[in-house]
Amino acid sequence: MQTIGIKDLQKNPAILTRSLEADEYTMITKRSTPIGLAISFDDSIIDAGLKTALMVDAFEKGYLSLGQFAKSLKLSKTEAMKMLSMMGVDVVDYDFEDDLKFMDAFDGHQ
Repeated sequence: MQTIGIKDLQKNPAILTRSLEADEYTMITKRSTPIGLAISFDDSIIDAGLKTALMVDAFEKGYLSLGQFAKSLKLSKTEAMKMLSMMGVDVVDYDFEDDLKFMDAFDGHQ
C-alpha cells in the first residue's frame, strides 16, 4: 500500500493516478494522519458491493487471511471459501503447522 501526503497530492495528482492504474491501495494522509483510502474502480464494486469487493481484493492481495475475510463479512470459513470460489478466487485452507508436526513425527520413526 502506498501512502501519499495531501500536499504531495496537490502538487502532483499524477502520483495518485499512477497508483490507481497499478491497482494499488493508496492511503492519503494529512500531517501524517490517514484521512482516506483510494482504490481502483471496477465493475466488481457494483456487482458484489463495495465492502465485499474490498474484502475480496484484500484477500487476493494477501492483506487478509481466510479467517479475517470470513469474519469481516460475517461468514463461516466454508461460506467464505464458497464465495471466493464462485468469484473465481483461488482458495486454499492450509495449515502448515500441522504438516510440520506430521513431518517431525515421521522423521522420528526412521
